[in-house]
This record gives sequence, C-alpha cells and structure tokens, in this order.
Amino acid sequence: MQISNNTAVSIHYTLTKDDGEVIDSSIDGEVLSYLHGTGNIIAGLEKALDGKNVGDKFTAHIPASEAYGQIFEDRVQVVSREMFDGIDNVEVGMQFHADVSEGPGIVTVIAVDGENVTVDGNHPLAGMPLNFEIEVIDVRAATQEEIEHGHIHGAGGHHH
Repeated sequence: MQISNNTAVSIHYTLTKDDGEVIDSSIDGEVLSYLHGTGNIIAGLEKALDGKNVGDKFTAHIPASEAYGQIFEDRVQVVSREMFDGIDNVEVGMQFHADVSEGPGIVTVIAVDGENVTVDGNHPLAGMPLNFEIEVIDVRAATQEEIEHGHIHGAGGHHH
C-alpha cells in the first residue's frame, strides 16, 4: 500500500541540520506513527512521504518554509525577571509555557542580563532547513474512527 491521505504511517527517521548535526532520531527507539494528510507532521516531510511504500528508504531536504517556518523578530522580547516569579535561577536554554502572538506556546530564554530576560517565542527549528533520513516501516488504511479523530490509535499512536 502506498502512503496517501488517510493512511496510518509508521517511519523511522534521523533528523539533521545542514551541517550534519543530529537533532533527533527514532532509531533504537519507537517508530513515529501518524495519520497522513492531516498535518500531524511538518508539511515538507508529509509531501516527501506521499506515494512511498513499506521498505522505502530515502533522504529528504525540507526547506524552512515547509518545516517550522521563518523566524519572526517580533517573537523575541525582553521581559522583566519578575515575570519568572517562583523560579530561583533563570538560565539560557530554559523553556516556559507562555501566551505568544499565536496564543499559548513555548518561549526559550536566550539571554539573561540582570533584571532583563530575553525570550524567543519562535519554534527552536524556525528558519532552518531540515534533513531527514527515512525508512517506511508500515502503511495501512486508517480506520474510520482514526480519520474522524484526526490521528491514529494503537501501538505508536494515540490511546484513549
């Protein structure tokens, strides 16, 4: 069966930056399982997987525009240290849930200068092209319930 809309797909992947640095990998772990055609994975990867079959192994270069998008400078803000009440030591790299311009999101601390903390509300991979090494492990027709729910169920998927 080929990967197409409303198929339940399981893949192994290794994700790298253009310089070869590994960002994430499912190798030696659980497969990534998703419902194809519903936007559950980044658009460029979904497009690269379309039409593939079980056993296919390939690489895909995904431009930033089809991954996590561009960097928006207005999502980088300097806020008062007081915004982190209850956190004794705010450090670069820490992430917090916050209301960002698009609604609830995650901000990453990118600088701490006395009482000023600079946070970045962009996705950590925004502005970056991404490279995937993919192996298609399984493809099956999604159940009607999975299609209605917009995600797959069972092993590797969503459990209710």
